[in-house]
Order: sequence, then C-alpha cells, then structure tokens
Amino acid sequence: MTRFNRGAVYADGKIIYNLLDGHTVAIDAITGREVWKTQIGDMQQGETTPMAPFVAGNRVIVGPSGGEFGIWGWVKGLDVATGRILWTAHNMGPDSSMLARPGHGRYTGEANIGVSSWEGDSWRRGGAPVWGWISYDPQLDVIYFGTGNPGPYNTEQRPGENKWTNSVLARRPGDGSLVWAYQFTPHDSWDYDSNAEMILVDMVVGGRMRKVLVHFDKNGFAYTLDRVTGELLVAEPFANVTWAKGINKRTGLPIFDTTKMTGASRGNVKDICPSLEGGKSPASPSAYSPRTGLFYTAMNNLCMNFEAAPVTRIAGTPYIGATTPYYVGPGGNGGEFIAWDAARAARSGDQGEVSRVERQRRHRRRCRLLRHVGRLVQGRRCQVGARVVEVQSRLRCRRRADLVSRTRREAVRRGVRRHRRRLVPAVRRRAVRRSRRRPAARRFRADLARHTSQGGIVWIFGL
Repeated sequence: MTRFNRGAVYADGKIIYNLLDGHTVAIDAITGREVWKTQIGDMQQGETTPMAPFVAGNRVIVGPSGGEFGIWGWVKGLDVATGRILWTAHNMGPDSSMLARPGHGRYTGEANIGVSSWEGDSWRRGGAPVWGWISYDPQLDVIYFGTGNPGPYNTEQRPGENKWTNSVLARRPGDGSLVWAYQFTPHDSWDYDSNAEMILVDMVVGGRMRKVLVHFDKNGFAYTLDRVTGELLVAEPFANVTWAKGINKRTGLPIFDTTKMTGASRGNVKDICPSLEGGKSPASPSAYSPRTGLFYTAMNNLCMNFEAAPVTRIAGTPYIGATTPYYVGPGGNGGEFIAWDAARAARSGDQGEVSRVERQRRHRRRCRLLRHVGRLVQGRRCQVGARVVEVQSRLRCRRRADLVSRTRREAVRRGVRRHRRRLVPAVRRRAVRRSRRRPAARRFRADLARHTSQGGIVWIFGL
C-alpha cells in the first residue's frame, strides 16, 4: 500500500484498497495473496487515487483526486469478485458520459447541462474529483457522494455554473445511473470542495418524518436535503460566511455577495470567509447522535484574501492560478466544536444573540469545569477571548480530578506513563546533545524539538 491512503474496505473475503498511482487492489483477507489489481486512474493526467474504496452490493465504488490538476472527474463501479470495471460515470460533460437521463426518475437537470454550464470544452479539464466519503442507503439502493472544486481557480477561464462540481450526486451502484444532483456552490470562486461526508438520517423536518441527507460544506453552510428526491429542506450557515448572504430555499441557489467574487481581472479580493480550508474540513468528518438527535462537528474560523491569475494546463502538472493567504477570522479563535440541530438549522442551545458579558460568563464556567481535567493532564490555556481549552496529553500533576471517574483517570495515566518517561526526556536529551555537537547553522532540529508540542490534544465534551 502507499503512504497516502484513506483506508481499505473488507468485502467478499477480500481486503480492497487503492494505490496512489491509480490502481485498486484486492487481496485475500486470510492469505494476503493478491486476487486482482485494476488500473482505474491515469497519473499522466494528474489523477491519483487516495480515497478509501466503498462497497455497495457487489460493486466497488472508486474515484480520483486531481481537482488542482484539471482532470475530468469521474466515479467507477468495479466488480467485487473480478475487479473488472463495469461502469464509468463522469461528473460533467455530455449526458451519455454522466450516465444521466434528464426527465427520467428524479433527475431534472437540463439535457447536457454538464456541457452547457461550461464555456467551450473547458469541462474536459474542469476537475470535480471524488476523493472523499461515500454513503449508501440499501433500502433505496442509492449511493451519495460529493464532488470537488472546478479547475482552474481563475473563474474567468470557466464561465458558467460548472455543473456538477461542488455538488452531491446520487447514483445507482449497480449501473452508475444518475438519480439526482444538487450543486452547493455554482461557479465556485473560492475552492469550496464538497467532498465531505453525507450523513444519512431519518428525522422529522417541518413536521414530517423524512429520509434526509445532512452535509456540512466547506462553503460554511449546513444543508439538509431529502435524500429520496434531492429537495433542499434546510440551508443555513454554521460558520462565519461573507461570500454569500444566504441560500434561496426556492431555487436552492446561493445569494452571492458580488464584492467577494474572484477572477484575474478583479485583482486581490479581500476578507472572504471561510478560507479555502473551509468552514469545515472534509478530512474531519462530522458525527450524529441518535440519542440527542444532534450533529457534532469541528468548524474552522478562517478567512482569506484571493488573487486569481491566468494559467495554462499542462497534463499532469498543477492547474491552479491563485494566491490565497488566510488568517484567523472574527473573534480571534481558529475554530470551534459545535452541536447542530439539522431540523431547525441552528446550533444546539442557541437562543439568539448573546451579550459579550454573558459569553464570557459561560466560558469561564466551562473553563472551571475543564480545569479539573487540567489537573490530570496539563492544561495549556483557558482564555475568555479564545473560547478554547487545550488539554495536552502529558501528565504534570497528580491531584485528584473530581469530575473524572477513577476508571478513566487510571486509563489516561496508564497511557501517559507508558510513553512519558521514554519519549519526553529522550527528545530533550537528544536535542541538547545534538545542539552541542552541531554548528549553529544546523541546530534547527533542536529548535524544532523545543517548539513542538509533546503528545496530542485531548478534547472532552458533553453531548
């Protein structure tokens, strides 16, 4: 396996995984013998395959990365027994390439919208990779996945809505046929990929029990869609958003702030939120609790300036065309962990605008609670302005943590003891020895050890 791999899947007695070089491999789970190996991507065009394959029925679903290399995005269905490619569905282009039949079933897109929403043949190098997560509803026999950004970042080289980039697509795993599609960010000007997870839940929305799909997008909006029809039910910001004023619930389209639109002729567009890291990173999946009925996610509070530039595509090389420095957003914190009510489209517990004094009071109360844990594992900071408590996983004080159970306390101590004596002093000793025998110009490694935090960070929240 490659070093860059998002995981493997087990099915039919096989362990199936992707290689970065565009191959999907199946090995016998007992013997480790290779059963089949299929080439699915073309590295010469910039396609790589770090995603974890997904099995639905007797199909292995795979897709590529390469949105920054100008690929023609696709998803493929392989036979789980033989590895043979049974179908390939592109995410833009002619209906025949997208395996789309407008007017049949739930798909209501215009004929060949995957071409008409682009200028010329720019769809052939338009991106829309599928490198993230796939969900499956076995009752409906439908898979759901998000597509990535269009290429290049310079929007003036690809006028139009650029369907179906930055979208969720619903397909039949058996033949790949398109059931419905919804685009989160038409004509993406900010690299707001939609590859993050699609969470499938049955819940009451608007007084009706619905089969829904909940998605926290990089663009800063949280969406609740009917996963049977693709109908937009709820769309509200969960992060700080400046590129749009909201989502039109009737059309499903964003209400753009035209001052934040980017392009080479617009120069350096400032104060765009979220940054291209997204309101939530696709690499940090959200979670759902059936007990509380709430969704939990980490969100980013980052903004950026965006300066686009013309770029020419050379196959297999980056096709970007933008400079995008970013910075911490309003409030001075880099992000938060939130609970989200997908039916009401609001953070759990939100009661409207809270005064600054009340926010400080609530935060100090949370800090006092978490300082009990800080007595067990070193607390790095608990500042009112930051609204974040970092608890570093290194034992400093053995005082009793009243709110931590004995079982959990002992488990943490055992884990810390196992590595503390061996790792922490060793790093310091090696740094000192190396700094003594190396010239000053080569002491960067000692500095790196000195400035690098030891251990990870433990976050403890109540549902």
